[in-house]
Amino acid sequence: MERMLTVIFDNEKKAYEGKSALRQLDLEGSITVYAGAVVTKHADGTLSVKQYDDFGPLGTLTGTAIGSLIGLLGGPAGVVAGGLSGLTVGTLYDLDNALVGQDFVEDVMKSLTPNKVAIVAEVEEEWTTPVDTRMEALGGSVFRRALVEVRKTARDEEVAVMKDELAKLKEEMRNADASRKAKLKEKSDQLQARIDAVQAKAKDRRAQFEARAKAKLEILKKNAAAAGRAIKELAKTPV
Repeated sequence: MERMLTVIFDNEKKAYEGKSALRQLDLEGSITVYAGAVVTKHADGTLSVKQYDDFGPLGTLTGTAIGSLIGLLGGPAGVVAGGLSGLTVGTLYDLDNALVGQDFVEDVMKSLTPNKVAIVAEVEEEWTTPVDTRMEALGGSVFRRALVEVRKTARDEEVAVMKDELAKLKEEMRNADASRKAKLKEKSDQLQARIDAVQAKAKDRRAQFEARAKAKLEILKKNAAAAGRAIKELAKTPV
């Protein structure tokens, strides 16, 4: 199951130890880590991205589920890019792209208080014990949520409502006089533009999702191949 994982620590040292533990779990085959970042919450409320690792061909931080979640966690105070070039905060602040619910963001924000440090990672995880055991041993608080398009249903309903309203406007236009038709035409054009914008955004998001799903599949294939080679080598080892 694809999950967004956030682990909160009291300091950077523990966070980097936690990040190393995630890498080890990935090498052991307990989980697959697609991408991860270490972020620090400062006393003024801003969030700094200390380190970002892309474990496969998944692109940059901007526009990803991780990037969007970090933008949301930074809240009104914002995100400081730090040493990361090309990080555009405006493109990060997007609940749709984060693929998690607002309640998850709020739960993490309550625990990610000033001077604390967090690992934010996108992972494939079939059971929670390996990560929880390692992170809790380091004093980390674990938050996780399955990645889903949480706004898809709401977006479909929004488009359906607007299309129904557009149909009513067009019906009204057919029975209106010339002066009224011009005003109704303007309203219907504006509504059609809104519908087109929502649908274009959804289409772009689907394309991004499919591209990332394909990249993730390649990572899983490589991990499976590596595991197979390890098993063969183990079989050759004298007992």
